Formats: sequence, structure tokens, C-alpha cells
Amino acid sequence: MKLLIEKEILLESLTNVMRAISPRNIIPILNGVKFDLEKEGLYITASDSDITIKTFIEKKKIKNINKTGSIIIQSKYLLDIIRKMPNTDINIEVVDGLKIIINTENIIYNLNCLNTEDYPSIELEEIKNPIIISSKNLKKIINQTLFAVSTQESRPLLTGLNLKINNNILECTATDSYRLAKKTLILDKNYENYDLVIPGRNISELDKLLSIENNVEIHPFTNKILFKYNNYLFQSNLLSGTYPNTENLIPTNFEIISTTSLNDFYHAIDRVALLTQNKDKNTIKIETADTTILITSNASEIGKVEETVIINKNSSDNLSISFCSKYMLEALRAFDEKELLILLNTDSSPIVLKSITDESLIQLILPIKTY
Repeated sequence: MKLLIEKEILLESLTNVMRAISPRNIIPILNGVKFDLEKEGLYITASDSDITIKTFIEKKKIKNINKTGSIIIQSKYLLDIIRKMPNTDINIEVVDGLKIIINTENIIYNLNCLNTEDYPSIELEEIKNPIIISSKNLKKIINQTLFAVSTQESRPLLTGLNLKINNNILECTATDSYRLAKKTLILDKNYENYDLVIPGRNISELDKLLSIENNVEIHPFTNKILFKYNNYLFQSNLLSGTYPNTENLIPTNFEIISTTSLNDFYHAIDRVALLTQNKDKNTIKIETADTTILITSNASEIGKVEETVIINKNSSDNLSISFCSKYMLEALRAFDEKELLILLNTDSSPIVLKSITDESLIQLILPIKTY
């Protein structure tokens, strides 16, 4: 294998592909990046057996292909080597079967490599009728829900994002059992029905890959899912089991419906939460009045803070309720509207947040008992 390629083209592809390599990987061969140079271009693959990312650099983006072939390059130093090389063309050449030379005019790296025969066979399958979604919409869905997945391995399914397709409706849900984020999107046509749970860590890596506006093809299977985007194939294993039914967690009727400025409410929560930063639950309290919400926090060793935000309210009923400020701030960041709906029932019922103009996003936070 021998080729000449521009540094920036190789660096971009390597940076994205190597997101699939985990520092916790216990299979030595999967610590390598697979290069397959063929007449039509260069295929680069990385995998940790849970995530696989493969990209293709077409022939016209490669300065010269002298000899085709395959090699597994150890990943530990590869990205840093390419990143720190001068901004020029890089020559890559396999010598003596399991050694590779990476060089420019003034620098030569001679690296030991791994045998391609030891690399596992990874099937990157596609379905005939993939779900089509724009990368902008997919990225937005991820950013509006992913933060609510659980980090506790005791309930593995909650560490994943639940993706449901029902005809032309895509529904994405995340919950850690203390809060819930749900986003609904209307697709361009009807598709087969799917109910999948994708590991949160894997979705986070996919999100980093979605940098250019383009369509994404989603190819779901029983135990894996493939995302096809630009020149990248991103495959993730799925979590096994049935995701909990979250429909009955979201109230449909509310005693108190109030609207307020999203920006004012967010910054008030942020300021009041300053005194709770070192507390386990970051607890703050809101108290509704006729035209205001009083937001307070109290740390016995530091002091107390309170701030008032103007609201419009549908009812003369009032309520005092406590919650985790961290969860509230993360939920509020999911909205990009000017005004916010705050929906309440009792001090033991969930706080529900919605946009006034967009019903597709719901954020739910469970209250904290302070007595």
C-alpha cells in the first residue's frame, strides 16, 4: 500500500473515525485503525465492537495511489502524528508487510503495524427503505433529549435513548427516572415501525460527527443501527430489552398553567442555584403568586437568595414546589423559544415544561420533597 494525501483531508477523516476507539477496549486488534486502499479510494475503519465508524476518501481527493493494499495502524499515536505534521502532503507506505512509513519532506515515522487477518469481520448492512432525516433535525433531537439519559449502570436501558418510529412519527425519549425529555418529529413519509434503545455514549459520538447540513439515512436492525451520513457509516449496537412506557408519566391536565420569559426564568434559576452548587441535589424552590414566581435557595452555612420573575397565570391557585436546579437548567437549555410554558399540579406532581409555539418538545422534572 502506498499513497500521497493532503494532511487536512486525512486528519479530518481520522479524527471522526477514531471516535469509535474506546480507551477501555480489551481486544488488542481493535486498538488499531484499518486502512484499505483500493483503486477507487481509501477506506478507513475503526471499531470497539460496540461502535464502528467507516469513512471513504474518494480517489480525486488523494494526490497519488501507487499501490493498493490493507494495513492496521496502531491508533495510540496515529492521530497526534498526523495532527503535528506540517501542513503539506503526507506519504504513507507499507514496507515489510507489518511496518508503515508516514513521512513528509523533512520527517519520517516508521511504525509497527498489526495483521489485517486478525481484524474481525464487521458487517455494515443497509435496509431497502431507510428512514431519512436531515442532520440538522437529528442533531437538534439529540441535543434536546440526550442529557436526560441515566449514568447509572444499575438500570442499563435508561442509559440509552429510546427511538420510536410509528408510521411518519419519530419519537425520541430519554429519562433517568428523575426527569424526562421527549421530542417528536413528523417525517416526510410512512416507515416501518421500530422501537429501539441506542446507548447514550454512542449517540453522543454520532452527534459530534454531524457537522455539515445533509440528509442522514437511518438503517435499524434487531440488535444494531446504522447511520449513513456524507462519506461516513456509523454503526452502533443496541441495548436489549423493552424501554419503560413513559406515556403515563406525563400529565395531560394541569391546575396551574403559567407563561414566562424563557431567558428571564433561565437566568434567575442560574443565579439562585449558585448557593446550591456544592449540595447533592442542588435543590431550589419556586413559589407562584398572581403575577410572579419567587425562586429561592437556602444553604445554612452560606446564606439565602431569592429572585422574582414575572409570569402570566391561568388560575388564582398558588403552589410551592422544590426541584433540582441542575435538571431544570439542562431542560431549559433544550428550548430555543422566547416564552416558556410552566405546567403544575401539586407539590408532589411533575413539573412539565413546553414551548408555547412548538408542542413537539416536552421536558419533565420530578419534585424534591423538602419536609
